[in-house]
Amino acid sequence: MAAADFAELLRELKDRSGLSYGTLAKRLHMSTSTLHRYCNGDAVPTDYAPVERMARLCKASPDELVALHRSWVLADAGRGKKGAEPVSEREVVTEPEAEVVTEADPEPEPVLVRVRRPLVLAGVGAVAALGSVALTLALVLPGGGADDDRGAGGPVGAAESVPGRGTPSVSASSSVSPSMSPSSSPSESVSASPSSASSSAGSRAAGKGAGAAVPLTVTARPFAWESPCGQHYLIRQGPREVSPPPVEQDAPAWVSRHGAVSAGQQYLELTVQGTGEETVVVDRLTVRTVARRSPLAWNDYAMGYPGVGCGGGVPTRSFSIALDAARPAPVPEAGHPDFPFKVSESDPEVYYVTADASAYDVSWYLELSWSSGSRHGTLRIDDEGKPFRTSGDHGRPAYEFPLGGSAWRPAGSEG
Repeated sequence: MAAADFAELLRELKDRSGLSYGTLAKRLHMSTSTLHRYCNGDAVPTDYAPVERMARLCKASPDELVALHRSWVLADAGRGKKGAEPVSEREVVTEPEAEVVTEADPEPEPVLVRVRRPLVLAGVGAVAALGSVALTLALVLPGGGADDDRGAGGPVGAAESVPGRGTPSVSASSSVSPSMSPSSSPSESVSASPSSASSSAGSRAAGKGAGAAVPLTVTARPFAWESPCGQHYLIRQGPREVSPPPVEQDAPAWVSRHGAVSAGQQYLELTVQGTGEETVVVDRLTVRTVARRSPLAWNDYAMGYPGVGCGGGVPTRSFSIALDAARPAPVPEAGHPDFPFKVSESDPEVYYVTADASAYDVSWYLELSWSSGSRHGTLRIDDEGKPFRTSGDHGRPAYEFPLGGSAWRPAGSEG
């Protein structure tokens, strides 16, 4: 029954849009037969992301989006999946550290002390023996122990252990940062946080390749706007504590001041440019998910003024990412080319990435893989050393700022 109700909602949206199954399926990056099965109730999508994309393409209202998400959860649960409680189950995986630590401490300690006491005594004897051997060697070898300034002994061990934790000690212009989620192999995941010269409007990524300086740079604008009408932010504070919506250029400072999080979707502008005449191949973009949590229970603020239209075409290099998916990946917009691309100093590329989230509050970043001849490497792209963050905003209190007004008001109200 739940699956039938969900399919009926999909059919209503599809019929109202006036789009054919073929056109709609192409824009959703799925086959026409798959879309038919969803709308007929023969199948339920395993992820909510394609459902939300379809709803937005069909111009669903906020209330319809909430009803559709609730219906999908019920339909997914009715087919024996985990969809009824997706957030709580995932949270047990992503944020359990504090609970695990408190439960792991209780009673094993007395047993360990009794069992290991002979080992401790033996260890003390071994240390004493090693100390005498070291003293003997220091007296016998030439130079006697006066070689401390060359880094022998303790300082060497300390110096060698720090880079393994990701300390930015590789170069002055790029810092190697620890991976915040599993990657394919350590040798391929050398990543770099933005340089200190990055501006508030964007972050610059740099990294290490195979044996030489990285032959390209990436500048990211994590708070670019596709259009003000579609841009929303979640903020903990109430409307009286939030300043009027900024223009796009001032968005990074406004977001930082209010601790805002991109709501529903985040629009990134990535400029990739070579550092020399050689051609560099941009092989692919990979999405790395750091954490998934319940959507933020904050207030939703729209950047567009009510009643003021927005427009504009889709840029040439455009990709969408469904962050709610089990394995999110960049998908080129319909009719747009996919990776690989080529860049050089005189021929840069600009990529536009729309990452949407509905069912979760997601922390994530991108990895850009490149190659040039026999050299290759990976760059980490994030928000000045921090992951990007995008949260679903269904059912949150929504506010808009009227053109020429002086205060935020509930969305859709007239006064």
